[in-house]
Amino acid sequence: MRDIFEILESQVTDNAKNAVEMYAKELPEYHRAHNDARLYDAIMEFAVSIRRRTVFLAREGAPLSDEDLSFIASIGQDRGAKGFSESSQQNVLTLHTGSMLREIGEAPATHDMDGLLRMVTWFSAQAGTARGAYVRGFEKGRSRALSAVARVQACAKMLLADDPAAPDVVRDLGLPCPGRYAVTVLRFPASRPLPDGGRRAALLEPFLLNHRVPLLWRRPEECVALVPADDPDPAAVDRRVLALARDFSAAVGLPCAVGTATGAVSALAETARTAALVSRAAPVTGSPDRACTAADVFVEMGLEQLPRLDDWLRDLTRRLAEGPDLVATLDAYYRADMNRLRASAALHVHPRTLDYRLRRVRALTGVDPGSTKGVRLLSTAVTRVRAGAWG
Repeated sequence: MRDIFEILESQVTDNAKNAVEMYAKELPEYHRAHNDARLYDAIMEFAVSIRRRTVFLAREGAPLSDEDLSFIASIGQDRGAKGFSESSQQNVLTLHTGSMLREIGEAPATHDMDGLLRMVTWFSAQAGTARGAYVRGFEKGRSRALSAVARVQACAKMLLADDPAAPDVVRDLGLPCPGRYAVTVLRFPASRPLPDGGRRAALLEPFLLNHRVPLLWRRPEECVALVPADDPDPAAVDRRVLALARDFSAAVGLPCAVGTATGAVSALAETARTAALVSRAAPVTGSPDRACTAADVFVEMGLEQLPRLDDWLRDLTRRLAEGPDLVATLDAYYRADMNRLRASAALHVHPRTLDYRLRRVRALTGVDPGSTKGVRLLSTAVTRVRAGAWG
């Protein structure tokens, strides 16, 4: 009676053909293989050879050799050079992994449990290595047609998608490859004229030379930078984040809000979501003076999720618009930790003028800015105003 390896070997061509048909059906870029005989033959040839090699190595219990990985990388490079998109590359790898596991699981030699376990164990151990080789080759092939900026943005996308091959691509680009990043979201006011696509790409180029970090325009109003955060001194990371934010805001010529969160490679998708939420709650300033973290704006982030409570606070503090520079006064007051002399110096007014304005706030809102209640309510309201949340 034949074992699972013999059965899978006999099914290689049929299984490969079924996989290629699935690619053509599921992925628009592979659909063209129906009308391009050379492309179809190339895809089919690889589908056959990778299955045949998988069966052989799994039977022997041997890992993929350097020659195997070089061959897989060359296929990825060819696909990248032919103009296949990043999304199609990711999708075809997912489909390939699923089809291979299905082929193994549905092989009729279910009695051969030892062979089945050997096959699954080998595939589980080697699939990531093969995928990494393919992706590195793909990115190398794409580099022939893509600018340095486009390659760095593609790399940033991979990091933010927790793609396991991303660190290898980072190294290939000659960028630092840390274990942790401070994912920093720079949010520009959507109410202001924003740079178009060509201008956005041009803005990134000098930052690749000066800051050497993965950067990505995710939206016209949002740029994401991944700043290495392995430095044991958190203050040094904060300084680097803030320096990049200031330089970028100045280059764009617009004020921005800065939100940052730190996470490990392979867990950056969630980190980026947190940083984006922080940036939406952070104040917009002409020259960023701090990179906000969740600890700085956690109350404001909560209000983003509770519109009714946000409206209540807005109504409570709406009267601040009636006084002379009351929002700016409160902002300076709280930034100075309620130190009157430092706050008045920042505002370039006499301390008595500051006192008058604080009394005016109390008269308009019924809340003493220097009380615990005042700090909780009014500092939050000021941050919401400066974030542009209330128009």
